[in-house]
Amino acid sequence: MTAIATPPPRSVQPHRLLCALRWGVSDTLTIARRTILSYTRIPEALFFSTVQPIMFVLLFIYVFGGSIHIPGFSYVNYLMPGIFVQTVAFGSVNTSIGLAEDLQKGLIERFRALPMARSAVLAGRTTADLCRNVLTVIIITAVGLIVGFRPTAGAFSYAAGILLILLFAYALSWGFAVIGLSAPNSEVAQVISFPLLFPLTFASSAFVPVHNLPGWLQGFATYQPVSVTVSACRALMLGGPTATWVLQSLAWSVGLLAVLTPLAVHRYRTRT
Repeated sequence: MTAIATPPPRSVQPHRLLCALRWGVSDTLTIARRTILSYTRIPEALFFSTVQPIMFVLLFIYVFGGSIHIPGFSYVNYLMPGIFVQTVAFGSVNTSIGLAEDLQKGLIERFRALPMARSAVLAGRTTADLCRNVLTVIIITAVGLIVGFRPTAGAFSYAAGILLILLFAYALSWGFAVIGLSAPNSEVAQVISFPLLFPLTFASSAFVPVHNLPGWLQGFATYQPVSVTVSACRALMLGGPTATWVLQSLAWSVGLLAVLTPLAVHRYRTRT
């Protein structure tokens, strides 16, 4: 009887996977750097994008703040976590506008002709917008401290709140990437994006307690992602029960990433 030798199973070559990963990360950082440099070449756009949240802070504190009373909180302390979330949410709209503009100019078609990872276009854009949001958060923190914002839970909890906000903003960027890849131009992308954000930011606990809203709106306002993230950030920065809100915020952010990232990748492949 002759024994039949079976070939050994083919082994996956780890170095190829490592090279592909390194290639993708390098291309992503290149696209992110290119996008960040484009911000510096239009300083007016960066300036006015930071002026808007500053105006919201001053408007709510000095115009509406006197008529809004929050038990156990000064209004500025109650307001600032909501301003942080609103600011990064609005900043995430730049993903849709930027991608729509790149498509309109034919830039993404040129990227496709280059020997680069296809994932780098979307990942680089969302990473650049995340860096932009970091700068905006730093500026708004300084403004908040000037007008009387005093986080009482300590530096570590404050940093944890900021990281939670940035994760939420990054998840939103992938959703706006879908819009940017679906819109015919940057103007339409902007027109589509803001009406989706306004109900989430203003029908929330960002600026007033949920119990001050109409009864039919309170259920939505309590559990929608902006309110949950604001409540988690507020608990981390000012003290209070944090576990429930933080877990819910993480669930929203991770869930949005799990749904929106494949949608954005699919839309990128079919659109371009």
